[in-house]
Amino acid sequence: MASVSGVCTSSSSTFKPERITSRATRTATTASASLSPSLRFLRNDSASCPNRSKLVSRPCDRLLHLRPTQSVAREAPANFSSSEVVPKESKGLEKDPISLWHRYVEWLYQHKELGLYLDVSRIGFTDEFFKEMEPRFQASFRAMEELERGAIANPDEGRMVGHYWLRSSHLAPTPFLRLQIDKTLDAICKFADDVVGGKIKPPSSPAGRFTQILSVGIGGSALGPQFVAEALAPDNPPLKIRFIDNTDPGGIDHQIAQLGSELASTLVIVISKSGGTPETRNGLLEVQKAFREAGLDFSKQGVAITQENSLLDNTARIEGWLARFPMFDWVGGRTSEMSAVGLLPAALQGIDIKEMLAGASLMDEANRTTVVKNNPAALLALCWYWASDGVGSKDMVVLPYKDSLLLFSRYLQQLVMESLGKEFDLDGNRVNQGLTVYGNKGSTDQHAYIQQLREGVHNFFVTFIEVLRDRPPGHDWELEPGVTCGDYLFGMLQGTRSALYANNRESITVTVQEVTPRSVGALIALYERAVGIYASLININAYHQPGVEAGKKAAGEVLALQKRVLTVLNEASCKEPVEPLTPEEIADRCHVPEDIEMIYKIVAHMAANDRAIIAEGSCGSPRSIKIYLGECNVDEL
Repeated sequence: MASVSGVCTSSSSTFKPERITSRATRTATTASASLSPSLRFLRNDSASCPNRSKLVSRPCDRLLHLRPTQSVAREAPANFSSSEVVPKESKGLEKDPISLWHRYVEWLYQHKELGLYLDVSRIGFTDEFFKEMEPRFQASFRAMEELERGAIANPDEGRMVGHYWLRSSHLAPTPFLRLQIDKTLDAICKFADDVVGGKIKPPSSPAGRFTQILSVGIGGSALGPQFVAEALAPDNPPLKIRFIDNTDPGGIDHQIAQLGSELASTLVIVISKSGGTPETRNGLLEVQKAFREAGLDFSKQGVAITQENSLLDNTARIEGWLARFPMFDWVGGRTSEMSAVGLLPAALQGIDIKEMLAGASLMDEANRTTVVKNNPAALLALCWYWASDGVGSKDMVVLPYKDSLLLFSRYLQQLVMESLGKEFDLDGNRVNQGLTVYGNKGSTDQHAYIQQLREGVHNFFVTFIEVLRDRPPGHDWELEPGVTCGDYLFGMLQGTRSALYANNRESITVTVQEVTPRSVGALIALYERAVGIYASLININAYHQPGVEAGKKAAGEVLALQKRVLTVLNEASCKEPVEPLTPEEIADRCHVPEDIEMIYKIVAHMAANDRAIIAEGSCGSPRSIKIYLGECNVDEL
């Protein structure tokens, strides 16, 4: 069994948060009752839009207006005049090799301690654009500083946003929060050590110890842990991990079936901030059913990660689950990887979580500088703004050239799109902002969609993720004289970058020395901060998700309608003789004729799952069908 020593005791002396000092004195403050002035950054600091003179012509450029109280928006105001359009120059991207080399050297960012590099030379922003963006960046830096001090950054929910404190607890605005963070980390480490060491064991497993983890959660409660597991778990971890991250019955059945007899030695981690997320609740109920059918006591193998006093927390406490860990109100799901959500599963797999925290803390410190060229997150935000015109006009394609980083694009998809995809800006203007993210891995991309990226519609920019070390020292060998397998991968990355740029396709390259807990922690922190800065530049709230809540509400309405449909069908099925009903008749009896289409979809789904019977017609001809239930439930009459 792999050793867990080092999982919670970093071998490096670097992770000493109390030694890391910010450029600004950080004192404990009381969170303000409303959004602080500097978090309303783009009121006076950026009364004019930056000059959009570029090195490449952009036929899809949006019109920009300069009203001081409005951000760049897709919808031009009624009083818009052509005199407000920022003049542009139409130039091609720099192609001279020597000039490109000088640009590469000038703009290359390096973090020596992390072994991380950021190359923005193949994004064609001009010096003029960079200078005119400077006031906006200074405003965003002030906003981020206020956020770290505990300002109310999510006015919709009246809460702080403090995921940065998780890896530098001394920055938390109150002693109570610092104590919460430190105690939780200690509890995670002790629990993981006890489980891996066999001190905490399942009651009826022949193995005598836990061998598997089944993580039940969705969204940020799954994507971060999945990414980290794929990137960092050893080949033979002390506990292997599986995920139930959806309410798909087939997917749930598959994961439980794959566990087989090892269900008896499976530690089940249920992750839900509110404790009421339907998909997670459904997964929990399905797993508990499997435990009952196997004659196992779920409470002896269940762990909850949730907010204190949530429905899930109270259930776990009352039923006597094995352990409970907190989710903090001030940590959002998509930024929760450095909380118990991500750290507990990682530690149980033998991953050094303190090294992850150290990498994130070092990156956070680098991202606090107000010199844009020395701030890697600000450089990313600059590139995103330039490449997408500040309105999301182009997609971000993420291409990690390392198999273990395959899931990074999925992780970034939620982090970026849920944070930036907003209908309204902070001033209430309808802007429909966002930045679409998708990706694959290199060099698989060569055989997937590079053809379109190179020659098709030009609606994207690329982010390459490069890993310099191919294999552990002493394990490489040459396939042919002078060439290793990793050399081919390197060649594919560099060749793709060059081929895209030759056809005016811009790209960013993020390079790490190797995939380690420290570098993964740094990558997560880099993109968390870049999202926050970019949101400031475009004047939106990155820390709420009203669209997600709207989708949940709509789903609830569908299920409520289904219950009404079942009541109507049950009444008709209890008649003598049975009265099959058309969708129109069901809609009338439910008193919702406007929902006829949804009612048809509901009964078709029920019929496909043997919960209703089609007496006449077929689903291919919706008006022809008549439906009834297979049995009468008298108790429901």
